[in-house]
Amino acid sequence: MLSLVIAEASLELVPKELYRHNAITAYCRKMDKKPSEILLDNSWHFGAMKGLKNEIKRGRPDLVHFCLLEACTIPLYLEDEVSVYVHTIDDKVITVGERVRLPKSYHRFAGIMEQLFEKKVIKSDDQKLFEIQNMSFPDLIDTIEPDQVIGLSSEGKKSSYESVAKMCTDETCLVIGGFPKGEFFDSTKKSIDSLYSVDENQLEAHVVVARTLYEYEKTIFM
Repeated sequence: MLSLVIAEASLELVPKELYRHNAITAYCRKMDKKPSEILLDNSWHFGAMKGLKNEIKRGRPDLVHFCLLEACTIPLYLEDEVSVYVHTIDDKVITVGERVRLPKSYHRFAGIMEQLFEKKVIKSDDQKLFEIQNMSFPDLIDTIEPDQVIGLSSEGKKSSYESVAKMCTDETCLVIGGFPKGEFFDSTKKSIDSLYSVDENQLEAHVVVARTLYEYEKTIFM
């Protein structure tokens, strides 16, 4: 089946260097949690994130939620024609199970992700919903073993959603950035065979996920 990777995703726990920042400690008191138990979120931790390495690519777990909602609520996913992975900016990989019903509420999603970072696996009735492992992007590609890796980026060669979808097969790995701004790291680009730009505008990741998967869906269902 087609593999979709949301790469360098803006999904991580609060890094240790921010534990003592006032914005973090205040939020932890409000949520009655430790800094090591909460997601880094720009909406709440903007002040703490100033000057953080790769700041513009971090602190937006809501983008990952949007991407997963787009990927996991469509016929392609429900018919087991796409496998979904999230590679995070700090080199962890979340494998999404088959036919997972994602919560529509972001707050519920964030809670599940915080549990996942702690427990490493989330199950329901013995079905594995999510699993997280320490893994780099190149290692994930080696694990998937695709025939080709296609990445979508504004830096890529001009193309279209339809054209990229027609290039994809059930042995393809499709890579879309899960961050708000910036470009793929060089280490990620080295594992991508072909890089394409599918829109004149810099659209949010979930829009690119939705449009590309829809065009691919049309090639196998219509």
